[in-house]
Amino acid sequence: MGRSLLEQLRDMTIVVADTGDLQAIEMFTPRDATTNPSLITAAAQMPQYQDIVDETLLKAKKDAGSSRSDKAVANLAFTRLAVAFGLKILEIVPGRVSTEVDARLSYDTDATLDTARDLIAQYEAAGVSRDRVLIKIASTWEGIRAAEVLEKEGIHCNLTLLFGLHQAIACAEAGVTLISPFVGRILDWYKQATGKDYAPAEDPGVLSVTQIYNYYKKFGYSTEVMGASFRNIGEICELAGCDLLTISPKLLSQLQEIEEPLTRKLDPAKSAALDIEKITMDQATFEAMHAQDPMASEKLDEGIKGFSKALETLEKMLAERLSKRLEGEQFVNHAAQDLFRAYDLDGDGYITREEWLGTDAVFDALDADHDGKVTADEICAGLGGAFQMI
Repeated sequence: MGRSLLEQLRDMTIVVADTGDLQAIEMFTPRDATTNPSLITAAAQMPQYQDIVDETLLKAKKDAGSSRSDKAVANLAFTRLAVAFGLKILEIVPGRVSTEVDARLSYDTDATLDTARDLIAQYEAAGVSRDRVLIKIASTWEGIRAAEVLEKEGIHCNLTLLFGLHQAIACAEAGVTLISPFVGRILDWYKQATGKDYAPAEDPGVLSVTQIYNYYKKFGYSTEVMGASFRNIGEICELAGCDLLTISPKLLSQLQEIEEPLTRKLDPAKSAALDIEKITMDQATFEAMHAQDPMASEKLDEGIKGFSKALETLEKMLAERLSKRLEGEQFVNHAAQDLFRAYDLDGDGYITREEWLGTDAVFDALDADHDGKVTADEICAGLGGAFQMI
């Protein structure tokens, strides 16, 4: 009997689950897992989680003081909920969980530092070592500077929204623990820009991660490369050998079902033998390279704006829950409508994968007819299932 692609992949790459779904995590036994703030907050509106959400909201209100607005309390409660669900995931995975800093702080080094330290303090107060937590930060120059300080304090970071070599080099030189280049979203940009389809070996996202991996191994950086946001298993197979790959349950299932030989494509020994020019990275070089890369510039800006808008809507939902104490289906439908408006960025009546900006696994779960678009009805119908992803 042959071995599945997933089994072979695990021989050369650490597999991470791109989901908060506890059942999926248990099924595929990844080492690490990531949380999605938007999903966590939306899921927290469901009746089965009302107790923990209400307790968190009321404690946040008490700690914040009577003078603080419901919006301010919701912001405080949001970070506590993210940690609460991160703790649930850590009961299952043997490794680490990634918890995100508010995207609205992406260009504020000091605020990012304060938030990251608070998140770690919450985990440690719950008895979890900081070694089991990765603080997820956008790969802006300011975010990378915050990560550099945090790493020196023993707080490990996962730099996300990473689309270009300049971001990757800056992260490595800052001593960041891990980066998450977005393979699928790079492909999406090029397909839209050129109108072309790309074979896996020519996929711009695959080529970008390969370039970053080779650069890191050539010059001996310890920062781990975790390819993320995959559109198909062909991309995954082309990156076999990467340090880590974070993969949705849908693609994990496909890899598990196929039995054929898997060739290692990325290898540190081969990278070390390549002729690669070393780039000295300072802020001026970073900004110049960023300006010269329209894909990286657009995708980073789009990601930060999209996450920020979604978080504002989600905090509004939590504030309304605090003030009105809505329950059951009435609140779930209200939450679904607000969630839809948050992600339908152009107001055309449906959410594309690009607008979603959250974890791909959740988008796939909500896209019931698999047409690449999520309607308001699909959001309402799908949230019940998606809310299992905690």
